Amino acid sequence: MPYSVSPSSISSFKQCPLAYKFSYLDRLPEPPSPAASKGTLVHRALELMMCRPPTDRTIDAALADLDVARTQLVDDSEFADLDLTDEERARFHAEAEELVRRYFELEDPTTVHPIGLELKLQADLGKVRIRGIIDRLELDADGELVVTDYKTGRVPSEFFESKSLGGVHIYALLCEETLGKRPARVQLLYLSKPEAIIATPTEQSCRGVARKTTALWAAIEGACARDDFRARTSRLCDFCTFKPYCPAYGGDPEQALELRGPGRVIEPALPVAAG
Repeated sequence: MPYSVSPSSISSFKQCPLAYKFSYLDRLPEPPSPAASKGTLVHRALELMMCRPPTDRTIDAALADLDVARTQLVDDSEFADLDLTDEERARFHAEAEELVRRYFELEDPTTVHPIGLELKLQADLGKVRIRGIIDRLELDADGELVVTDYKTGRVPSEFFESKSLGGVHIYALLCEETLGKRPARVQLLYLSKPEAIIATPTEQSCRGVARKTTALWAAIEGACARDDFRARTSRLCDFCTFKPYCPAYGGDPEQALELRGPGRVIEPALPVAAG
């Protein structure tokens, strides 16, 4: 059994139980993704900017912090192992810079009062432990909590908006359980467009998140007890590291263990932005 669940692991199990098993139980390594690595870089730059005094949070400062983030992360495997040509690498960094610039079209950072950056929270909900890392927890002008999550991927369609908000509603529940206060607002800041998706957590929405998370934990327990993690095919399969080992595509899940390679030490993946 896993130790806990998080928004990313919940999403993974819903999308494909077999991919969840490979990632979160077998902890098989996956090659770094340019999109995910770019998200990590931009998140770090915005975190550094928010550590500055409010009046210093300018575009120039944010771009300087992006340079600092590049230096800090250059030796991290998520970046060092990226297989990019010189042209692709230049485009990677140009797109990261554009995302940082577009952030300033969404809000004025000098008005933000952060009280937690990359804030780790966890809470026990019955038998299940929920954990998460909040990009930014802040106080609004009325002293109310606000959860902000940066997104560097595409903005979802209206049909998928509520699904996209699932993670920040879990963060709202974590705040209520650990800090004793429900956030007045949760928001996704999509930097690529840019566009903000905002919702107001309620007692009903928090109860719903708790109920769904408990039900999902029971499903994971059942899958572990039976060792039954079935593949669920979708368009995401084309981007899945484990597709060659998936029985839905003629693969053998047992052969996925070769991803560990000789002498490799497998550790939990670092949290990254899923844009």
